[in-house]
Amino acid sequence: MTAKKKKTGKIFVLDTNVLLHDHKCLYNFEENDIVLPIVVLEELDKFKKGNDQINFQAREFVREMDRLSGEKLFTDGISLGKGHGRLFIETGKPLPPEMQSSFSENTPDHRILAITLYVKDHNPDRQTILITKDINLRMKAKSLGLVAEDYESDKVKNIEILHRGVETFTGFNKKIIEALYKEGQVPRSDFPMKDEQLPANQYMILKNTSQSVLAWFDPSTESIRRVEKHSAFGIDPRNAEQAFSFHALLNPEVTLVSLTGKAGTGKTLLALAAALQQHNQYKQIMLARPIMPLANRDLGFLPGDINEKIGPYMQPLFDNLGVIKNRLPQQSKELTVIEELQKQQQLIITPLAYIRGRSLSDVFFIIDEAQNLTPHEVKTIITRAGEGTKMVFTGDIHQIDSPYLDMQSNGLAYLTDKMKGQNIFAHVNLIKGERSYLAELASDLL
Repeated sequence: MTAKKKKTGKIFVLDTNVLLHDHKCLYNFEENDIVLPIVVLEELDKFKKGNDQINFQAREFVREMDRLSGEKLFTDGISLGKGHGRLFIETGKPLPPEMQSSFSENTPDHRILAITLYVKDHNPDRQTILITKDINLRMKAKSLGLVAEDYESDKVKNIEILHRGVETFTGFNKKIIEALYKEGQVPRSDFPMKDEQLPANQYMILKNTSQSVLAWFDPSTESIRRVEKHSAFGIDPRNAEQAFSFHALLNPEVTLVSLTGKAGTGKTLLALAAALQQHNQYKQIMLARPIMPLANRDLGFLPGDINEKIGPYMQPLFDNLGVIKNRLPQQSKELTVIEELQKQQQLIITPLAYIRGRSLSDVFFIIDEAQNLTPHEVKTIITRAGEGTKMVFTGDIHQIDSPYLDMQSNGLAYLTDKMKGQNIFAHVNLIKGERSYLAELASDLL
């Protein structure tokens, strides 16, 4: 990377995983210049074919590069537009001696490091930063004296909302709690904590020395309303968090819900039970989850037809359906409803990749294990929603299987952070495990 005139600003060298995470990443570095190592384009070529989100990102980035292409990409760079820097492609460079002594293998990661060192050495007056979502590569870069950072444009800065439980307000006036039980609601203006910021659909427990009440802030009426406990298809809420979850899931005014919490808190079970309870209001109930292939091997590696391949990944969803079935009497109306819904293809359990390109109208859509989705994947899913559709995202941000996502950059955290305060959105973080004492103990201690 050379220049005829002196340039200012930083130089960012991008790793392949950044492009596969966000195909529009080139426009998130302000007026700084961007360098794409040629090896990144080689790696990108391997991901163009396929139906997963990562393949879509690869194809979209290649199309963007085709639009930007020009001879100057390899010399003076090309402008990315007003308010942005220039884009360069840097061809392969030999591994310098300091790398050969530590990293002898000629891998794509090491070639990216060699190019980053070359760019740094040839631009001593500017800071060169390697951007990668690969923690190991960042460590290798730092061992060579390079500055390496994660791609943070879609990272959630404050994830406190995903850690804390239900808000509890103590010392409340007895008359307000009694009014909530008698009238069912009190105006926001009568709420003693007028300066307290209450996002839309905020759930809370109000207490005094002798009484307590479950409540929520209704944005449509600007009032604090009592939450009544409801059961659905044989599933009863066992704690306040589950009661709040059911309330959000059964509220027709809330069309987007995120439920977070550790394993065993009942997130998916509550969502499925609520969906079945409302089966007459939707044309279809869909349950989906992202498939995370074992040992990074593609599904094609597994034996059998497509149903046999995806079966193990979908089994947790079938398990939750089994729990509901087992709670119902053999001759019950609810059990007949479930069997009929499955027979008529109105209750479907499917891999998430299968919804690409679809428009989902009048669907109750549950997306399980959403912590393994990128922010862009979550956006893609939500933009599939047609009229009358409700979407529920569930997951545990402490159990992320994707190597390039963390608690701050996963799609579930991003969704909850960005949608907080919207009238159609509700979030509940479930703390208490209800699967069994053994499961709760293991989750806390192991």
